[in-house]
Amino acid sequence: MMKHQGTVVLTTERLTLRPITQDDAQAMFDTWAGDARVTKYLTWGPHKTAEVTARVVAEWVKCYEQADFYQWVLDHDGKIIGAISVVRLDERSNVAEIGYCMGVAAWNQGFMTEAAKAVIAFLFNEVGANRIVIEHAVKNPASGRVAEKCGMTYEGTKREAFLSAWGEYLDIAVWSLLKRDRTTPAKGSE
Repeated sequence: MMKHQGTVVLTTERLTLRPITQDDAQAMFDTWAGDARVTKYLTWGPHKTAEVTARVVAEWVKCYEQADFYQWVLDHDGKIIGAISVVRLDERSNVAEIGYCMGVAAWNQGFMTEAAKAVIAFLFNEVGANRIVIEHAVKNPASGRVAEKCGMTYEGTKREAFLSAWGEYLDIAVWSLLKRDRTTPAKGSE
């Protein structure tokens, strides 16, 4: 059974992962939520206005009262550059699926891998997850690189498993990491 703690502040070498506030809404819209390049393979399309983003943020802020709600923004030097969250929980099997997105200016700098590693450690060590999953569109290999750099195992591809906001059926790659994977020595390292 998982011991939910809600969205606690996590820190890494370069980032503070923290709950979003209403004051972050405009920056979220400007940085990623309104950018079609960022949302191209997400479950939602770009927000048309900052007001849409403000409404989404208001809903998230309300959800922080729930112990099983996990939604962080990535704060780098006082500016939010992206978000990472638990998008699905399976309480019976202690599984958490994480999803993420980040503004274009922060791409290819290792920020999301850094954030994902912190969230994965928190979910295993503090919440009690047994399995962490990342699913992403095959056409978005950068998300797969994050999973790979986090030590996840590629499990396979679900064919045309997701209909994008653009009306395209996308193949979805599935990656996972088990709690025991983190404690099992690699072959040859005994």
